[in-house]
Amino acid sequence: MRVTVLGSGTLNPSMERGSPAYLISTKQRKILIDIGPAVLRRLFEYGIGCNDIDMIALTHFHVDHTADLAAFLFAANYGVEPRTMPLLIVGGSGSHGLYRRLALAYPWIRPKSYDLTIRTLPKGAIELGDMLVRTDRVRHNRESVAFRFEKRRSVVFSGDTDYAKGLVRLAAETDLLIADCACPLRKMKGHLNLAGLDRVVAEARPKKVLLSHLYPDWDDFQGVLHAPYLLAEDGLKIDL
Repeated sequence: MRVTVLGSGTLNPSMERGSPAYLISTKQRKILIDIGPAVLRRLFEYGIGCNDIDMIALTHFHVDHTADLAAFLFAANYGVEPRTMPLLIVGGSGSHGLYRRLALAYPWIRPKSYDLTIRTLPKGAIELGDMLVRTDRVRHNRESVAFRFEKRRSVVFSGDTDYAKGLVRLAAETDLLIADCACPLRKMKGHLNLAGLDRVVAEARPKKVLLSHLYPDWDDFQGVLHAPYLLAEDGLKIDL
């Protein structure tokens, strides 16, 4: 299982960091976690098209995490080769409503040649072939969820969140936790900083922690990150 950081930044425009998005690749499937602005372009840079993605996981509905969803579904219908493989979208409460509202604004995104399944999973588990996908609620928006993907090894995506017991449960002993750590010191409502992340890590004990969703505060950070922390960068690949 390989995890590629497609975007490690925020809604703030940056030449170095795109909006938060990640790709899980296995021999059997490709899973996209969040799909903010310019994610389609970033996938194309890696030689991946809309037809290659089997599942889209939405941690929540803010624009920097969902802006390219309509564009993705449009391209699935009207690309050079229209999509024929099924597509699964999984998110928290309100996922069906999000799709319905997008389809009202952009009726061209309704599937023409493939089956689309939208699954609301605020807390639970589903099987995706030989992979187990688990979710739990976190503290950001009403619909916010974190995801855990398990296939011998495991990776957890916090999405945007403050400290949350749901995140601690999902991240317990995981091989890799990709965590929202918006600022090193400054506390932002609905987001972790280093102090909040320290609390999650102390309770969940993940093996590695990748700090992502990084605001410009990190550009001036003079501290030293200690194990198991790593700072995310666009294009970073981690094999599990």
